[in-house]
Amino acid sequence: MSFNTKIIGVYSFFLLVLSMPIAAQNPKFKVTLDAGHGAHDYGAVYSGRIEKNIALAVVLKVGKILERTNKIDIVYTRDTDVFIDLIERANIANRAKSDIFVSIHCNANKNTAADGTETYVMGLNKLASNLEVAKKENSVITKEKDYKQKYDGFDPNSPESLLGLTLMQEEFLDNSIFLASKVEEQFGKLGKKLRHGGVKQAPFMVLHKAYMPRVLIEMGFVSNPVEGDLLNSEEGQNEMAEAIANAIISYRNEFFGDGILPIKELKPSKRIAPKPIKDTLTQEKPKVVVETKDIKKTEPIKEKQTSIIYKVQIGVSPKEVALEAKNFKGLEPISKEDLKKSFIYMYGETADYETAKNLLKEAKSKGYNSAFLVAFNNGTKISIQEALKL
Repeated sequence: MSFNTKIIGVYSFFLLVLSMPIAAQNPKFKVTLDAGHGAHDYGAVYSGRIEKNIALAVVLKVGKILERTNKIDIVYTRDTDVFIDLIERANIANRAKSDIFVSIHCNANKNTAADGTETYVMGLNKLASNLEVAKKENSVITKEKDYKQKYDGFDPNSPESLLGLTLMQEEFLDNSIFLASKVEEQFGKLGKKLRHGGVKQAPFMVLHKAYMPRVLIEMGFVSNPVEGDLLNSEEGQNEMAEAIANAIISYRNEFFGDGILPIKELKPSKRIAPKPIKDTLTQEKPKVVVETKDIKKTEPIKEKQTSIIYKVQIGVSPKEVALEAKNFKGLEPISKEDLKKSFIYMYGETADYETAKNLLKEAKSKGYNSAFLVAFNNGTKISIQEALKL
């Protein structure tokens, strides 16, 4: 069976979520946390600073912070020093029906002065530098047994082999960008340098296989002596964990519609270097990360007269489906948004936020566990927070 045939099969199965009955899900917001690398896959290593260990330490700290809210369930792809296949990491999130997938890593560069954070979403940007970043992360599959058979048709040295899967990514791209922006916003509050705008797109295999909003976080450079030492410290890991947890809670507050959870105020680290580090080279083999362009997100325009409407987005399909209750597990009214290559389907319509949250709960009870609230101002989609302000 060819790689393309497998993809079509997987995608077809995924689209059936619009019509297949699904049992009611856990009402808690569910997050899959993925610590990059593990076991024989060390990731980047510089002067005792080991990416796999730092990523795992931060992931466990993020999980503990989120679990304390009693309103968020955590799923770990790994919570010990083990090696997990890239495709299995995504499948863990898919089987758990998680609301979001967050993969955590560290950066490295031959230029040890390189520093800063960046957060990636699954994208189809053909910019060469973005593809180079993805190539380095995707090369992990060569450490897996039978990877040639498992990833039939995919060449980790040519991430462009993922570029034909545009339709599968459209449903979650906006939400993924929003989550990534929240992560970088929280890093900024810590005084971190946001590397060339922070949020970027690239075709990562681990993100491509996860069917939900998902991001891959590069927390900073272990190759940088100052930033690397901070990442390798208890203090630095606590800071990063708090920032990532804040971003996840902020995302949940906006899209899950089950009450507002408090967000901890962050303060910049006292250990940030006041002076730049001179360029140096190392003999170790790091992951090479090249500068990339930002993703520009258009902010909604405030209008003097507002007409706020809330709806529940329940799914996306490449085919047009009749707007009848029988096609949507009894839900009505159903409306749709016509994209160029697919249709977004939404349930309900109300100007009252509390009523909207009840509609969301009803959609989830029908099996649409990935449903979330969307808001419109005079027909233009805006964020939930912006709608509440207006």
